[in-house]
Amino acid sequence: MTTYAVEASGLTKRFRRKVALDRVDLRVPEGTICGLLGPNGAGKTTMVRILATLLLPDSGTARVAGLDIATRAAEARFRIGLAGQYAAVDEILSGRTNLRMFGRLYHLYGPAARRRADDLLERFGLTDAADRPVKTYSGGMRRRLDLAASLIVAPPVLFLDEPTTGIDPGTRLEIWDMVTDLVRDGTTVILTTQYLDEADRLADQIAVLNQGRVAAAGTPLQLKTALGGARVDVVLRDRTQASSAALVLKEVTGNEPEMAASEGRLSVDIAAGPDPAAGARALIRIATDLTSFGVGLDDIGLRQPTLDEVFLHLTRTPEGVAA
Repeated sequence: MTTYAVEASGLTKRFRRKVALDRVDLRVPEGTICGLLGPNGAGKTTMVRILATLLLPDSGTARVAGLDIATRAAEARFRIGLAGQYAAVDEILSGRTNLRMFGRLYHLYGPAARRRADDLLERFGLTDAADRPVKTYSGGMRRRLDLAASLIVAPPVLFLDEPTTGIDPGTRLEIWDMVTDLVRDGTTVILTTQYLDEADRLADQIAVLNQGRVAAAGTPLQLKTALGGARVDVVLRDRTQASSAALVLKEVTGNEPEMAASEGRLSVDIAAGPDPAAGARALIRIATDLTSFGVGLDDIGLRQPTLDEVFLHLTRTPEGVAA
């Protein structure tokens, strides 16, 4: 039986006339990563703030690490780590002193706080800079220190609100690896991000918020499959065979192919359906039929919809499209 680290039902939050969350449901299994996606103002940060006990909902219920966030908020905070959009560390203090200070805030004292700070500095590759003021750190180093601070008490649930915004690609990859390691060790992560490749790479499940509602939820593959739109791309060896190739593509798929005859390229959509293997079968049949008709190929491939395309499809209308 699945055990959920986060369970939310009917969460609603209004700010005057603005409905930030509108009856949102969410369930996140233990030891997984849930990506919260959505355009600016969709309700992602409000959702995180409520689940992290920083904000009370107007209605609805939620449990984090088995604790009700409304009635047992103080206990829940010791099972939650939070790294917000901006590093919440003191620039004047050193990295080591920052972590020891966070340890004291979580009631770790003396040797325990020092050991935990040293362990985290080593884990996040900050030992050499541990005694330098944080104001001398690069943006990526500050982000790693902020992430380390959120793990002082080794929380079972970690909220990451756009953790890689504004950092270089190399540091971004390092943070991805760190998050993956945390989950491998049993941590559950709720991740908000504007980078769809980040969600595609990390998330076990995704919830797309649009105007305060869940427009769609599922694994990255499920969301892409629900959108449909898989496409076969063909590159011909002989451009004069474009018309013959187009007939084959239309016969197999029932769709009119797009042609760039001058380049010897054709593309055709595969009809959406519940069978994720339909595209692969169509690809094999197209390749076989083209060969049978003597049409030479330089290349042929199947392209699935990207998470970017799913996101745009779900958020381009006020209500989104339910998957």
